[in-house]
This record gives sequence, structure tokens and C-alpha cells, in this order.
Amino acid sequence: MTPANAPSLTESSRSVLRLLALRGEVTRRQLGDTLNLSKPTMSAAIAELGALGLVQSTGSHKGAMGRTAVVYGLGPQAGYAIGVDVGAAQIRAVAHALDGQQLASVESKVPRGQNASTETISATVLDVVRSAISAVGQRQSVLRSIAVAVPRVVATSPLHLNKRRPPEAVLAGLRSHFDVPVIIENNVNCAALGEWRHGAGRNRATFAFVQVGVRIGLGIVINGQLFRGVNGASGEVGRLPFPWSTSEVPEREGLEHYLGSDALIERCAVAWPLSEGPAPLSARELFEMAEDGSELARSWVFRHAADVGRLLSGVVGVLDPGLVVLGGGVGQNPLLLGEVRKVTRDLTWATEIEVSRLGNAGTVLGAVQLAIDYGLGLILGEAIHPSVALPPLI
Repeated sequence: MTPANAPSLTESSRSVLRLLALRGEVTRRQLGDTLNLSKPTMSAAIAELGALGLVQSTGSHKGAMGRTAVVYGLGPQAGYAIGVDVGAAQIRAVAHALDGQQLASVESKVPRGQNASTETISATVLDVVRSAISAVGQRQSVLRSIAVAVPRVVATSPLHLNKRRPPEAVLAGLRSHFDVPVIIENNVNCAALGEWRHGAGRNRATFAFVQVGVRIGLGIVINGQLFRGVNGASGEVGRLPFPWSTSEVPEREGLEHYLGSDALIERCAVAWPLSEGPAPLSARELFEMAEDGSELARSWVFRHAADVGRLLSGVVGVLDPGLVVLGGGVGQNPLLLGEVRKVTRDLTWATEIEVSRLGNAGTVLGAVQLAIDYGLGLILGEAIHPSVALPPLI
């Protein structure tokens, strides 16, 4: 059974398959109790899914009363999905079964980093996906979908934001080599989805993820769904007017530049006194100096934290998300947290603020979850609407 030939399943079978994808292996009784299905209906659903290779028995479980129950999990034809994070310096890919079990994880550096051409990045993405498929090997044979997180707006209509080639140009190699849908999504949106599934936003229906690093961004989860806006371009907080006062006129992406880690280090270099030794050359070095006891470095960290807190105050005032998760190369540093919370509390109402628990893995975990959801939706006959889903060219 190929991804294009999804079966027509009964409602009870769809419910069983959906639950196994969500919870992993469970007993027949747990399936029946959770879904409120009768024994005959459950038996029919298991038989239907088993005949298609979508569900299989994975063993047995002995309960407290000594009774043995059959355990079921996804079958070999359920397949797997791949998530890819296209970063400036490296490209990561993970392959997960549809129940979330990790099958493979690979990464590769991008030649020439930020100066790499579209063709070079496309070739690297293709190589990383091939490596992930090779690492999965015989454990799974059906690839359902691929989701790729890219560091730019993924719009469903032309917004004329820049003159670079559209992100689907980077994915030309994937579309021509693999007979599966390729999904494109903004990297911050993927990181938010990763936090919702695996990190600080787990079990929270609504929250905001704020990335602070070389660039800034916002991912919004509302009622368990990514909020993308009308065009798919929501969360571009770098476009908030900044600076904005009676004597200054906002510049395009002025806030993005000001809060970015490069600009932070530039400000440090200008104001750093010679008596304190060499100024830090990177945000990582600045934070390391602060952790080692440099009071000057700590003052710069707290100043930046105050700026981040002001950004979060705007996010809270507009969205009232209940929880804000801080991530990104700078945002995920715990040194920021105290001052960020203080400034946000002073400027708006009490809101939970946490640091990402996933680090750099959040984006690729969100991408693979997006691919899983889409692939499972194809099997179940349910409409899943990612920002952009490209059909294969084969």
C-alpha cells in the first residue's frame, strides 16, 4: 500500500488507528475502554486494520489479576515520516514512526553556511533525507510524508516580502526523488509545534513560543493548532514598529535587527571598556562571561533580558496566551529568565514564562510532527491543512 492508495476505513477503524498513533502500544481492553467500542466492533476494527498491515499484535501484557491481554501497535504498513530543519549552518533530519517512535536522526553541515546557494542547500537537504531513509532501513518501508522547516515566511499567497527564490525551490530535489507530499513550514512555527508535543508547552492547548537568537520570531498555538494567519505569515514580530517615539521614525524590521544577537554584540563592542579586557565576540561568549562572574557581562545580559521582556509584554497584551516559551540561541538561556519575568510582570498581567526544554532539537521535532499529522491524515481520510503542501513531481 503506497501513500497515494489510502484505504477507505470504517469510523471505528479510524478511531483505533488514531489512538494507537497518539498513545503507542495499548491492550485491546484499553482500546475498547478508551473508545467505548463493543467487543465485536473492536474485533472487526482490529481485523480490518490488521489485514491492511496498519495494526499488528506486538506481544502480551499480564495484568495484576494474572490475566494476559494482547497488546497492539501500529503495523508495518502504517509507515513513517521525516522532519527536516534547514538551518543556516547545518541541516537536521529525524525519521519517526506515526506513533512518534524515533527511527533515525542525521545531520549535515551546509557548505559555506549562510552564503550557500539554493542549489547547494537543495542538494544537502536531499542527501540528509536519503541518509535518514537509509538509517531507517528495513524497520519501515512506507514513507508517508516529509516536512521541511525553513527560516523564512512560508506564505500561501505572494506577499512580496523579499526577492529571494521561494522556499519550494530548495525542495525541488525532494519532490523529484520521493513519491510523497513535501510540506513546508516556517521554522519558528515548527519549534512551537515541537514544544507543544514534546516540551514546555505539552498539554497546553494555547501558548506562544518566542524565538530570540540571530533573528526573532513568534509561533502561536491556539486550541492545539498552529495559528498561521490569513496568508501563513503570522508571528513576524520583527516587523513591529521600532523604534517608535515622538522623535524617531520606525525602520523596516528595526526590532528584528535590534534584538538580534549580532546587534547585541555590536552594542557591547562599542561600549565595552578597555579595562575589562577584550569584548565578547558572540552571544555565547557573553553569556559564558556572565556565568563566570563578570558583572559587566551580566549587566549586558540583564539589559538584553529587559528588551526581551518588553517584546513578551506586547505578545501577552495581544494574545493573552497563558504561557510563553522562550527559545532560540539566546532566548533559551536561563540567565535571561528572571529579568524577563520581572519586566513582563511590570508591564502587563501575570503570565507563565518558561525556557524551552528542547534546545536546538525543537524545530526538527516540530517538523516531523507536522509530517506525522499529515501522513496520518491521508490514511484516515481527514483533511490536514499545513501552510504549503507540495505534491510529488514523479
